[in-house]
Amino acid sequence: MYPLTGVIRPYAWGSRTAIAGLQGRPTPTEGPEAELWLGAHPGDPSTVPGPDGPIDLIRLIDGDPAGQLGDDVVRTFGTRLPYLMKVLAAAAPLSLQAHPDAEYAKQAYARQEADPAAPKNYTDAHHKPEMLVALTPFEALCGFRSPAVAAAVISEFKLPRLEPVVTALHGGDLAEAVRLLLTWPSDDRKALIDDVVTTARAIPAGHAHADSFRLATDLAGHYPGDPGVLVALLLNLVRLAPGQAIWMPAGNLHAYLSGLGVELMAASDNVLRGGLTPKRVDVDELLRVLRFEVLDDPLLPATTVEPGVETWTVPVGDFVLYRIELDGTRPPIEVPARGPRIVLCTEGTVFAGQSEDGTPVELGPGTAAYVPAGAGAIKVAGTGRLFVAAVPA
Repeated sequence: MYPLTGVIRPYAWGSRTAIAGLQGRPTPTEGPEAELWLGAHPGDPSTVPGPDGPIDLIRLIDGDPAGQLGDDVVRTFGTRLPYLMKVLAAAAPLSLQAHPDAEYAKQAYARQEADPAAPKNYTDAHHKPEMLVALTPFEALCGFRSPAVAAAVISEFKLPRLEPVVTALHGGDLAEAVRLLLTWPSDDRKALIDDVVTTARAIPAGHAHADSFRLATDLAGHYPGDPGVLVALLLNLVRLAPGQAIWMPAGNLHAYLSGLGVELMAASDNVLRGGLTPKRVDVDELLRVLRFEVLDDPLLPATTVEPGVETWTVPVGDFVLYRIELDGTRPPIEVPARGPRIVLCTEGTVFAGQSEDGTPVELGPGTAAYVPAGAGAIKVAGTGRLFVAAVPA
């Protein structure tokens, strides 16, 4: 197994303290640090030590796909690591976004590549379901809430020009409500959001939907004149305690708002944005991939595998995530996963090594290791917390 060095992406919404603080580096950092990428995605592959210096995981895997990934993974996914692990640190809201399912991504990417004039919405032919486990208190928007509740919130603004949106919501037509908002006339967007903010600020803090009005004000402060401010009010506002998780399948409209978490996803960078961003927005394509289904409970419950080991059940074959708690008093724990694995420490000092022999890798907060399929079983010991990404058996 190898010590693994990830790449930090400096998106503007990133924190200047969270990832650096996790890794014990001085804060604040010179610029924002939004995501620490751990994996073999071609956009920013991680590296391991090699005889002549660092070697990225793509090159390492290409040199011995069966030994690195295992025959089963190669048969199913080809010669690529099918997941990407991240540490995500949001100091400001991310875009309203969704991801395509596997079949749609394959077809849409092929159409795009065959037509030089087509909008460049897709970076690859893969889906991007994802989950996130909070390391700190974390806020996110995840999935559509009841249209009746959303209608009650939008009605409180008492703006006649929003009546078509309210009518659509009363009829349970989430698709029409979203379409109306995201295609709002550009010459009225700023005035509309200004009116929304004025009303939201005047509503008493004890109001039943006070959180929604606070959210609208906060989002408008980051993205003035963006109709995504109102679309956000159609979604579940989720507050995660450390250790809680959410799941974003294909077609789920979501946005991270604030906090630090471990994110695990299929190895794709396909993102369709609808608002709350200076980046490219393609409303028509977003509407094609969205699933207008009410999500009653966005939380993803953990399942205990054995004492000190938990996992989360997700309906995809690209990845599985384990969380391992080590208190320093128990014998080493064998990680219940095979194939290519990434081990990330988020707390304490832990040691990960092969079950039979080999020198263990010492990990501290914010550091990681890569374990090839050919390494066989590994055990972990020490005092702290680990997250292990793997491919389901």
